[in-house]
Amino acid sequence: MNAIEILERLVGFPSVVGTANGDIAGWIADYLESHGAKVSLLPGPEGDRANLFATFGPADAAGYVLSGHMDVVPAGEPEWSSDPFTLRTEGDRLYGRGTTDMKGFLATVLAAAPAFSRMALKRPIHIAFSYDEEAGCRGVPHLIARLPELCTRPAGAIIGEPSHMRAVRAHKGKAAARITIRGRSGHSSRPDQGVNAIHLMTSIMAKAVETADALTRGPFETTFEPPYSSLQIGTVKGGQAINIIPDFSAIELEARAISGVSPLALLQPVRESVEAFAAKGIDIDWTPMSDYPALSLAADTPLVLLLEELTSTACLAAVSYGTEAGLFQAAGIDAIICGPGDIGRAHKPDEFITTSELSACQSMLETLGSRCTA
Repeated sequence: MNAIEILERLVGFPSVVGTANGDIAGWIADYLESHGAKVSLLPGPEGDRANLFATFGPADAAGYVLSGHMDVVPAGEPEWSSDPFTLRTEGDRLYGRGTTDMKGFLATVLAAAPAFSRMALKRPIHIAFSYDEEAGCRGVPHLIARLPELCTRPAGAIIGEPSHMRAVRAHKGKAAARITIRGRSGHSSRPDQGVNAIHLMTSIMAKAVETADALTRGPFETTFEPPYSSLQIGTVKGGQAINIIPDFSAIELEARAISGVSPLALLQPVRESVEAFAAKGIDIDWTPMSDYPALSLAADTPLVLLLEELTSTACLAAVSYGTEAGLFQAAGIDAIICGPGDIGRAHKPDEFITTSELSACQSMLETLGSRCTA
């Protein structure tokens, strides 16, 4: 199967984040085993989804990890021109949910598998496909924790997020949380007899906005856009009707941190406000949603130099979106971003990747494999 045929199969699996992924993980496992890879399906604690790890070559040597995620964001937007889970071809463009983020990369890895199987690899090529990346990199920590029993520590990990096939050596870290307040409902004409959960939440929101404004004053890291850490409230929920005292309110907020800054620490001022409310007897909950560190790889790191050679392009210093790369680096494995497609096409209707982007990625991966024969 070529990369386009494989991508058609992968897009056909509606592997939306937060749902069972046995179908897509099982198909990939069978495909890789048919080409001689040693494959492990690694169930997560959720019970209905799993990471996948596979190896071509000697697992006891230091090789390279090709890392990607099998999940995609939902595709409920009405603007789609066709079924988002059926690959549609128009000229050089291949449309479908996940084509760019990031089943296109998965397809090129799988298309390169037959070549890997024929190579006399002295250093292994590992394949690490995770679940629930789109929920804040929830799946890959379980995979990384299992690596010591699966292989010698790899020399590096290539995270194939869409980057126009230009290597990227840094990204921000992220932490997110949900805050829920429960009040007491009643008729809006008697606010004295209820507890307005939305009114209570406004002071928490004000603290979040105050914290966000303070972050714009630094510290700064000029490789990022914007060059400072950030915090935002992303969702607000609450209330039933204008004449009912709202007994429920919830917000979700996230912080994105420059290198050397803990994203969880950025949320701490807001969390302290939550704890102060709880100490007053208010029914309020703080629920962590995600937490992953920034990536920061020096320009002279061997993995950076290798990717610059493989792509014939200078490495990009940083991007502001996050990936699983920071988690690999935190585990002591150098990691870098490099994959086909454009992040600007992701998470929107009529997401697409081009056939030329797939070809360029597969060629790069097969050249990497050849380097591992020496």
